[in-house]
Amino acid sequence: MSKAPLPKLIIASSDHDADMLYATGFFVPDPFIFLQQGKRSTIVLSDLEIDRGRKEATVDKIVAYSAISKRLKKGKDANFLEHAVAFLQERKVRRAAVPSSFPLGLATGLEKAGIKLVPQPGLFWPEREHKSAEELKLMKQALDITETGMARGVEVLRAAKIGPQRVLRWNGKPLTSEILRAEIDSAILRAGGVPANTIVAGGEQACDPHERGHGPLRGNELIILDIFPRAAGSGYFGDLTRTVVRGKASSAQRDLWETCFEGQTRALNAIKPGRPGKEVQDAVRAFFTERGYPTEQRKGRWSGFFHGLGHGLGLEIHESPRVGATTFHPGQVVTVEPGIYVPGLGGVRHEDVVTITKTGNRLLSGFAKPFEI
Repeated sequence: MSKAPLPKLIIASSDHDADMLYATGFFVPDPFIFLQQGKRSTIVLSDLEIDRGRKEATVDKIVAYSAISKRLKKGKDANFLEHAVAFLQERKVRRAAVPSSFPLGLATGLEKAGIKLVPQPGLFWPEREHKSAEELKLMKQALDITETGMARGVEVLRAAKIGPQRVLRWNGKPLTSEILRAEIDSAILRAGGVPANTIVAGGEQACDPHERGHGPLRGNELIILDIFPRAAGSGYFGDLTRTVVRGKASSAQRDLWETCFEGQTRALNAIKPGRPGKEVQDAVRAFFTERGYPTEQRKGRWSGFFHGLGHGLGLEIHESPRVGATTFHPGQVVTVEPGIYVPGLGGVRHEDVVTITKTGNRLLSGFAKPFEI
């Protein structure tokens, strides 16, 4: 006879914890309590949040924090831990499964009160890896917001002029990574998104994949635009990268761009259910090596394709699965973002988002891939 599953316990802010947001369906800035026993879920909310929770939370029951206070000897003077202990003891919870990120201080206090916590390795909600039709709609909306930001970035670059020393000028002054990022982020905000560390990196800066970019942008150089905002309404992320040149590309820049583009095309054509992601990733890296861009260190700096092919996307910008560590299954949503980085020449990265279907994959992002603008 199989054992009944452990109750599931989360204590976190859903503004910052994807597992809590997935479980409850609404945003709360401060930590609160979620408990699932069997198929029934309950949350404990402060009086500040309880009316909104009744309208928005996707749970079976809501308990007021103040109602627990009334039953405690200390009343309102009881701390958060004492409220949590009382809530769990009233529901006869002696063991509970918790995410591996569960707060250590609360865990220690609960265990002192006789409540055993069992951290869960891997995904706390395994179903998060397989997106429903409704989730795919929300992710498409997040990508639409992302593409609005990308369109603004391209628009500003197109309007910029190449000035002395190839420095781009826009609205009468040098166009910097900071200014272009602000334009992209402002467009995202107006479209209903929350920007997060948008990358605008040109020239040598683009050889570091997570360099946000700083200082003047220049004409005739490779510029990576990597945009990954969160949709304010749903919490789902978009993610999109394009690499452009404002002006005229050299033959070496063009070869780098086109090689990366072909590598991404090969990956998109290869991704299908049952295919190991590492196999696709390794094939792209081998193709780049054949084209003269091996993955290697040169004078202490990496060159070539030295990061993963992609990652899961959803309520977190980087969530399960990593492309190189999964075998593809229908319902997964992943980025496909090969990059080639050559110090002294620049970097190129092409990134799109796909969902795995029963027979292959389907693009969720549709923004064009401009090169010379």
